[in-house]
Amino acid sequence: MPDFPLKELMMIGWIYRIANWTALIGGLMLCALTIMIVVSVTGRALIGVGLGPVPGDFELVEVGTALAVFFFLPWCYLKGGHATVDLLYMHLPNVARRVIDTISDVLMLAVWLMLSWKLWEGMVEKREYMETTFILQMPIWWAYAVCMVGAAIGCLCYIAKTLTQFGIGSVPAGFTVDGASH
Repeated sequence: MPDFPLKELMMIGWIYRIANWTALIGGLMLCALTIMIVVSVTGRALIGVGLGPVPGDFELVEVGTALAVFFFLPWCYLKGGHATVDLLYMHLPNVARRVIDTISDVLMLAVWLMLSWKLWEGMVEKREYMETTFILQMPIWWAYAVCMVGAAIGCLCYIAKTLTQFGIGSVPAGFTVDGASH
């Protein structure tokens, strides 16, 4: 059996690729929502000629936006794209910045795990009561289930980034981190 370093066993590269793909899917979702909104608004404006809004347009925007957010956040985090307050941070020594980055990564992992747990509980409850949207009568738990995919990927991303901060993993070749924490 070959002797692989622990960094290679963690296979963080696939987590980055999945996060990248889900962000692209989230972008396509927002493009589709934008087109749907334009069609719906145009339909509202042309009611006099027999057109109308897209039925359930606001329900679709609510669900689609939630999905896009859950699909965007993991990639944003891996790329270092979250907002930071650099007023003091940039003047700290590298060791202090690394400690702050590590603490914030561990705290964000805890927050993301809690968020995923509560999302799971919400999905189970919505499914149990078979709650649906008002106009389209779409089961709400479906949206929760798809958001859980993004939440699970988010958890993996936060774990991967935390492992990277502890030196157990590394940013895969070909991926760059744009934000403050490297």
